[in-house]
Amino acid sequence: MFFPKISIITPSYNQGQYLEQTVLSVLNQDYPNLEYIVIDGGSKDNSVDIIKKYAEKITYWVSEPDKGQSDAINKGLKIAKGDIINWLNSDDYHEPHTLRTIAQAFAQPGVSVVCGRGRLFRNENETAYFSQGTDVYPGNLAKTIGWARMDQPETFFSKAAIDKMGLLDTRLHYLMDRDWWLKYLFLFGLEGVKTIPDVLINFRLHANSKTVAQNAKFQIEHDTFYYSFAKSLKLNTYADLIKSLFRVNEDIQIELKYDYNRDLVEKALNYYLLKRADETYAQNDKQRTQKLLSSIRDNCLEKADVALKNKLYFRNKYVPQFILKKLRRG
Repeated sequence: MFFPKISIITPSYNQGQYLEQTVLSVLNQDYPNLEYIVIDGGSKDNSVDIIKKYAEKITYWVSEPDKGQSDAINKGLKIAKGDIINWLNSDDYHEPHTLRTIAQAFAQPGVSVVCGRGRLFRNENETAYFSQGTDVYPGNLAKTIGWARMDQPETFFSKAAIDKMGLLDTRLHYLMDRDWWLKYLFLFGLEGVKTIPDVLINFRLHANSKTVAQNAKFQIEHDTFYYSFAKSLKLNTYADLIKSLFRVNEDIQIELKYDYNRDLVEKALNYYLLKRADETYAQNDKQRTQKLLSSIRDNCLEKADVALKNKLYFRNKYVPQFILKKLRRG
């Protein structure tokens, strides 16, 4: 088997209680063409001692102040030389077979991204559950963009793709990975995206993790992306609607390095509105749901998704609240 070089970057800051498991999950795979980079943000706990313990097997490491997680990962991306690249946070860890599985998946011609699955857990003694991985809707690029949900730890990119996508946006602190994924989709479409059923990553949910502690801020950055993208392309009807209904950060403007298909962008924005309508409906926010659904253009959606829109519209407008609660539970 041919073993392409794989670069794994671990951004680290004061997570010494988890870091050793993370590092060993990479090094113990005995992958023959590994580049392992650890970027520590100047930890004050025992993180540096752990890094030094395995320094002979780590390709490059540094411990110095940075400007946050995105900045730390970018430091690693700038020096990574692997054919395949991903980052592994210092509170997560790989499955033993991860790197060889990824290498095998990338061996197929034309593959630029491989999306596996993850195991999510709170502690090792509790029952875990498994993600389905990054959402990909075959044959429907607009929906994949508009409903974008990326499971970053189990999504590996080719260096050739990353070179065109560019570094992470350091203004984003929660969804820099989703921003990256969306830029990939706009640049390359769904060609080259391969999904596999293998569980590759163990994703730890704990009180101090951003996913658990700062969930609302993830949503602000998610809405900001679509708002900024619509505004940048002068699709002001969409931008104004998003700004009127959701919190956005107007200081962030999505950088457009390439020409974008305006028709694709508009379809993707309609899928985004449908997704948000489904979410506000689940939250019993009837007014916002109504505004979102009324703004969606049916000709931008596939037939099955028009049916979802119509179902939400009917339930939101006509079905009594006590019945809605039963429907949502079902």
